Amino acid sequence: MMFDIPVIALSLQVAFVATGLTLPVGLIVAWLLVRKDFRGKFFLDIVVSLPLALPPVVVGYVLLWLVGTHGWLGQISQGLFGSTLAFTWFAAVLASSVVSFPLVVRSFTIALAGVDPKLEVAAKGLGAGSLRTFFTVTLPLAQRGVIAGVLLGFVRALSEFGATIIVAGNIPGRTQTVPTAIFTRISSGDTNSAWRLALVSLLLGVIALAVHNWLLNRPRSPNTTGLNRLNNPSS
Repeated sequence: MMFDIPVIALSLQVAFVATGLTLPVGLIVAWLLVRKDFRGKFFLDIVVSLPLALPPVVVGYVLLWLVGTHGWLGQISQGLFGSTLAFTWFAAVLASSVVSFPLVVRSFTIALAGVDPKLEVAAKGLGAGSLRTFFTVTLPLAQRGVIAGVLLGFVRALSEFGATIIVAGNIPGRTQTVPTAIFTRISSGDTNSAWRLALVSLLLGVIALAVHNWLLNRPRSPNTTGLNRLNNPSS
């Protein structure tokens, strides 16, 4: 079991960092898709959803092309740090982020679409700017769906395999995550340790999905705290 701890720790590290990257970007993209009409919106929606339609190995190959020796991200990394991002733990973060991003954005768009635009208009009528309206009215009202989206993205990042093994490899102690470690142990015939990691993965997934479903099924209560705070600045 002690040999599994570094693998589990690296998987959690990758999943947490990937979720941290997708959260702000996902919120911005979801807000644009829900609240703005602009030329290219349909194209943006397709690009965001594309990783769902592609095999993960294709996503990994594209990322490898971008962060490898001849890719523009790889050349920037080479110039700054003396090495490319390919076959590093951060490459696993990129793979997990890209693959989980469509699920995160879809959850965020549903959450933001459920917020009545009239409340945002009322907040702006009370003198709030766009950013203050978003953080005091829109986000609190959509927080349950946003948290659910974060958890869904975390679970997907934690279970990512195809793109990760292409762009980050399966290097023990450096880039080997729980899914790639399970693959290695099954290939070598070590089914006992493979089952052990599979059960750990199952436990983490069940916990995250249970919280996700609880948030979605919890009765919604009216929340006008942001508007009240704007209307009564001293409170």
